[in-house]
Amino acid sequence: MLTGGPLDVLTGDYLAELTLLILGRDRLKDPSRGYAKTFLGQLEECLGLAADRGVKIVANAGGLNPAGLAEAIRALARRVGADVGVAHVEGDDLLHEPGRDWGPEVLTANAYLGGAGIAACLRAGADIVVTGRVTDAALVTGPAAAHFGWLAEDLDRLAGAVVAGHVLECGTQATGGNYSFFTEHFNGHFNGHLSGHLNEEITERGALRPGFPLAEIHPDGSAVITKHPGTGGAVTVGTVTAQLLYETGGPRYLGPDVTARLDTVRLTDDGPDRVRISGVRGEPPPPSLKVGLTRVGGWRNEVVFVLTGLDIEAKARLARAQMEDALAKRRPVEVRWTLARTDHADAEVQEEASAFLRLVVRDPDPEAVGRAVSGAAVELALSGYPGFHLTAPPGPGSPYGVFEAAYVDAYAVRHTAVLPDGTRLRVPAAPSALAESAPSASGGSVAGGPVPVGPASIRPLPVEPPVLPAPLPPGPVRRAPLGLVAGARSGDKGGSANVGVWVRSDAAWRWLAHELTGSRFRQLLPEVARLPVERHVYPRLRALNFTIDGLLGAGVASQARFDPQAKALGEWLRSRYVDIPEVLL
Repeated sequence: MLTGGPLDVLTGDYLAELTLLILGRDRLKDPSRGYAKTFLGQLEECLGLAADRGVKIVANAGGLNPAGLAEAIRALARRVGADVGVAHVEGDDLLHEPGRDWGPEVLTANAYLGGAGIAACLRAGADIVVTGRVTDAALVTGPAAAHFGWLAEDLDRLAGAVVAGHVLECGTQATGGNYSFFTEHFNGHFNGHLSGHLNEEITERGALRPGFPLAEIHPDGSAVITKHPGTGGAVTVGTVTAQLLYETGGPRYLGPDVTARLDTVRLTDDGPDRVRISGVRGEPPPPSLKVGLTRVGGWRNEVVFVLTGLDIEAKARLARAQMEDALAKRRPVEVRWTLARTDHADAEVQEEASAFLRLVVRDPDPEAVGRAVSGAAVELALSGYPGFHLTAPPGPGSPYGVFEAAYVDAYAVRHTAVLPDGTRLRVPAAPSALAESAPSASGGSVAGGPVPVGPASIRPLPVEPPVLPAPLPPGPVRRAPLGLVAGARSGDKGGSANVGVWVRSDAAWRWLAHELTGSRFRQLLPEVARLPVERHVYPRLRALNFTIDGLLGAGVASQARFDPQAKALGEWLRSRYVDIPEVLL
């Protein structure tokens, strides 16, 4: 990014929900850690180059210890001879906040802060700003607000920056990575068949190493998503739409700076590898901040039995009965079996003749999932089904994590910007239209915006019921995979998942909007049939977004299912067969 073309600010998002659990365990071992160590290694390679080019660096790699990371960066700068001002943002860590009891097993408790602290640091001349838990989009709203002088009431501008930040936050997912129609980025459509020229096609079309996206932010909050010239991948309305739908829910995208209205977003082609984002409207943020809580939920173990050839179902029943009998004396609290029929009849390769029987156990006691499970599985090797073997030797079990969300009053969180000279500035919460009155900031100088205002000044925008297009006229249909006409992108938010589905023509939208209802979605994905499913309609994007509550149990760290972050849920949906109008095919 530093060498590919002009750049004002380089951002880095390091904090997934799972990452904070990992950093929390690191901090238990060494209180001086708790930040993303990989960031320092990356910075050592490019700090001098960034300083020479005047590029600011903003990253949330501080994790649980942004002050510690800031000091480590200063030491690195002295070592490499770079003259840079380093600042950090803190106040998100509420684990030991007086008056709050999160429970004895909670490892981390971090509020999602906005970009105002980052903006305060940049306005004070910082070259590098590291933070703890801020929203992913805050890495863009902060620099944009500092550059253009936006205030907290500039809601539409901030909302535009939030949308741009959401598109950037997952890097190459906006430039062709993880993209449903990836084969169209090659010269030919190999349709899953590995031709002898596939590597040449991948390399020539840039899919081998997609370039990272960048956003050209404008004073009115609009933006153009693009990438440096000559880099791989592609920026299209489709790639941006896919990322825009990623890990979102309804039309109100809540954040600590602003509530961005996703139903107002317009995406237009602005030339090769350029997509313009415009029309984004903003509302005041909610009066509370989300707090991510992580804790160790217990102990987990997994055994995968390989079943080969004939009588797969009978072999699975025998293995399950033998294991259940062995576990009867001390059965783990949770025992889950899954049979994946990956086998093919008359297979020419042994692996293609095999199915996988997966056993997952959980329990608060490590002994209940350790030797009791792994020992029992190994001891079946000579007395079980014919062809018995496992994908890997079972281990002693390992701890698993749980992610939960709580909410606190935004005005009670001590959001603080620590400037390059050590000055500490208290950053007030953004004004909320839902708060009847807002306490004044105290405990330090005020930075980053106006005094909070009451609800009479700023009002939420009404959410108009989406207008569905007229259905396609009746005509011949063909039974085919949904993915022939629709793209999808799916992901996780705590224990919930979302699947965004979009199409690329008005005719396809006229069909999809009426075909893929909530009940049809449940039919196509039976795994979600008994869970709460909500459908959101985005006509301007020709897209639907489905949220599924509870699919992922207690979050990614609990590994509740085969695909623990629901990353491939959308591709499963695209593979399901539906009756598609032939005019669309």
